Amino acid sequence: MFYVKFFAPVTQQSVVALMHAVGAKLREGHTEMGLLISTPGGDVTSGLTAYNYLRGIPLKVTTHNFGSADSIGAVIFCAGSRRFSVPHARFLIHGVAMSFNQSVVLEEQQLEERLKSLRIDMGNVAQVIADTVGKTRDQVMADMLARNTLYPDQAIEYGLIHEIRSELFPPGSDVSSVEMS
Repeated sequence: MFYVKFFAPVTQQSVVALMHAVGAKLREGHTEMGLLISTPGGDVTSGLTAYNYLRGIPLKVTTHNFGSADSIGAVIFCAGSRRFSVPHARFLIHGVAMSFNQSVVLEEQQLEERLKSLRIDMGNVAQVIADTVGKTRDQVMADMLARNTLYPDQAIEYGLIHEIRSELFPPGSDVSSVEMS
């Protein structure tokens, strides 16, 4: 088993780095990985890409929150078939947002298109979490709109994690890092 420490915002660059790190280990013949995650979240498209990649590759993935799995980071965290958290961590589940700079001018049709994309992203995020925790998409959507923040013991009750454990990996483990500011 190998481990990848993901200590970065979720961006296209950090997800590409994660996929390269995992791909290299796949080529070495590994069949199990541990993803150690602490992230403030970030780009929804990149986060969903990471989740889909981790769920679609021929590896048994275990995820371990060692700080925070916020926003789209909670979705990446859901990629683990087994999910753990250190005792002093958090999970933040909230709605999806879209940023505009001051000079953006949108026609009505373009605004409708962006709104549709936002709703699809929100639905996809909610569905991933719902599938993971055994709730309905509507229940998770309500939690997202309420900006639900969970301690690890609450995350167990919610179904997000299986166990609280401090040890991230055994001594001598193969650990690589994806770290970005």
